[in-house]
Amino acid sequence: MKKKKCIAMLLAGGQGTRLGKLTSSIAKPAVSFGGKYRIIDFGLSNCTNSGIDTVGILIQYKPLVLNQYVGTGEAWDLAVSDGGVHILPPYAGEKGGEWYEGTADAIYHNIDFIDMYEPENVLILSGDHIYKMDYNKMLMEHEAHNADLTVSVIEVPWEEASRFGIMTADKEDRITKFSEKPKNPDSNLASMGIYIFSWKAFREALLEDHDDEKSTHDFGNDLIPKMLAKQQKIFVYRFEGYWRDVGTVQSYYDSQMDLMDNVENINVFTENNKVFSNSNIYPPQYIGPSANVSDSLISNGCRIYGSVRHSILGSGAVIAEGAVIEDSIILPNAYVGRDCHITRAIVNEGAVVDDRKDVGSKDGDIEVYGKAKLSI
Repeated sequence: MKKKKCIAMLLAGGQGTRLGKLTSSIAKPAVSFGGKYRIIDFGLSNCTNSGIDTVGILIQYKPLVLNQYVGTGEAWDLAVSDGGVHILPPYAGEKGGEWYEGTADAIYHNIDFIDMYEPENVLILSGDHIYKMDYNKMLMEHEAHNADLTVSVIEVPWEEASRFGIMTADKEDRITKFSEKPKNPDSNLASMGIYIFSWKAFREALLEDHDDEKSTHDFGNDLIPKMLAKQQKIFVYRFEGYWRDVGTVQSYYDSQMDLMDNVENINVFTENNKVFSNSNIYPPQYIGPSANVSDSLISNGCRIYGSVRHSILGSGAVIAEGAVIEDSIILPNAYVGRDCHITRAIVNEGAVVDDRKDVGSKDGDIEVYGKAKLSI
């Protein structure tokens, strides 16, 4: 097995309870996004565009759709013999089977997988973020600092800093303190949940954390504070592009509106740093004679007979005659009946909205309508 300079471990096992109905039948990274994509497409595409050809995907909660969707990794050019994509579920050991107890514990249980590639560095990713990033730039800074750990951070407004894990750094960008959702933050550098570890230092930290009975086995709560206490070399990498955690219904909705409005650095139509997808091949979209479509993203396979304004329609969605869709997200294969009115809402994947039903409103929280009926 060829030694690797850097491999990626993508954490994709979270339940995503804050997304409510969107994740009742599906893991969060497999939730549809932007019409033809799924959330995990962004992390995997970043790996491809950064030349990282070995990715371990750690799954746990309702992994069927995610497992089928990722497949061999061919859609992201990751179907290679010496590396590629590997699905890594929890497994039974000598003491029986057990769920991952935290982010660090998930990596600990896959030490043998990482050892197989003898990497110099390990990139840790979350499967629920929307962003485009060249990991090579972060890796170059990590190596220039001869760091044990590099944490990607983004500047957030000071009034929002208490919502994040905050890194305090000195003039050389070396981290001096980590604060989890501090009431009175002394920095506005928010952790993005993207880490590059030196594998030697990381392996030692994982083994030590596993043996600590008081640990919650989490990067932010346990591993990073312990490394800081030992004065290991930990630096920030300052990221300046678009990044959003889509852990809530509101942020999931907002990020798709950003996508449609071509916000800089997240535009999926650019030739450079493409976002790849393994979506089904659908026939061309059909827009009927009575349809009216404006300022919207319409995916292949859609059939539109009503009106669609400033909305995103996932692959295979059907909008019946007389229906009006405004400022909304219709996920793949959903059906919206005649004379319905959908406003600032999300219609779940494969859901059916009966004729003459109103969903959502111009004010209040974003409504998620229907139970997902999934297909790959």
